[in-house]
Amino acid sequence: MFDALGRRLLLQLPPEAAHKLSLRALSAGVVRANLPHDPRLVVKRSGLTFANPLGMAAGYDKNAEVPGALLGLGFGFAEIGTITPRAQPGNAAPRVFRLPEDGGVINRLGFNNEGHAAARQRLANRRKTPGVIGVNVGANKDSDDRVGDYVAGVETFAPLADYLTVNVSSPNTPGLRDLQAADALRELLSRVVAARDATQGVGSGRVPIFLKVAPDLDETEISAIAREALRADVDGLVVSNTTLQRTGLRSAARSEAGGLSGKPLFARSTAVLARMRKAVGPEMTLVGVGGVDSTETAAEKIRAGADLVQLYTGMIYLGSCLPSRIVRGLGQLAAREGLNSILDIRDSTVDRWAARPLAD
Repeated sequence: MFDALGRRLLLQLPPEAAHKLSLRALSAGVVRANLPHDPRLVVKRSGLTFANPLGMAAGYDKNAEVPGALLGLGFGFAEIGTITPRAQPGNAAPRVFRLPEDGGVINRLGFNNEGHAAARQRLANRRKTPGVIGVNVGANKDSDDRVGDYVAGVETFAPLADYLTVNVSSPNTPGLRDLQAADALRELLSRVVAARDATQGVGSGRVPIFLKVAPDLDETEISAIAREALRADVDGLVVSNTTLQRTGLRSAARSEAGGLSGKPLFARSTAVLARMRKAVGPEMTLVGVGGVDSTETAAEKIRAGADLVQLYTGMIYLGSCLPSRIVRGLGQLAAREGLNSILDIRDSTVDRWAARPLAD
């Protein structure tokens, strides 16, 4: 009942005001889940142990204000950011638009955040709690050296993060997605991996690096990204960020500029995920993101090739109890199907999803 009332209140507010209020509520400890440990949901990938495969995607806790509280909602991991070296305000408001008839959101925030120093201080001061915390790093809009910004992010957060995500796939920073092209990506990955390797021994050792990619990729681009990721020996891929596609939307705000997330993204992001799994092979860690709002959509990401799954937009419409419902549901699925591990279902529908046309 509390969750339903809170959700109703937040949906009456403008999106960014609702977001700030939800951060304050989490910081105050208003909502917390008490999930029993389920060994069938434990995922061990990239040298990390996740209590369950469900994570909070980057974009919610941009400034590392509530990572521990997010884990308290039932998430097995939480990813903060995107964080840029210098603080920046992002794009002009209004810049977030709910699409209630479609279960989606369009945003053109533009990496609004308080910068490396503020987030680093919060992470350094936070009380240690069980769970995995990732840091998503990006480049300033006006940067003269975008690759250098990513290197700075790795150097700053490698001693504090359980893993790092290199985000080159936001559509809201002009030209950023150009870094997904093969030659640019090769330079970027070689430099961030070298920066990570130089930090080994400063903190807890080798920090995994994930690369976050867009859903608006064609077959050639998917193959090129997979090839460069394997060449650079990055630890994983996050598939995917928001989309520029607008096919089939009904909500009044459907034509707003920006990246679309939520339900309308599920099919395309899952098809790209499956293609990426087939391109990189079985060993690389893949994180499936886009349209996850239920146990079944989370499980389908895993069946399509994901080791881990993230959500964000689903909580806007379904509330802070959504993560615990999904995690409990995954445990029930594992029990019902007699699984030793939830990853026993991984890749079971990868061929079907990989064969799905990318054009909507």
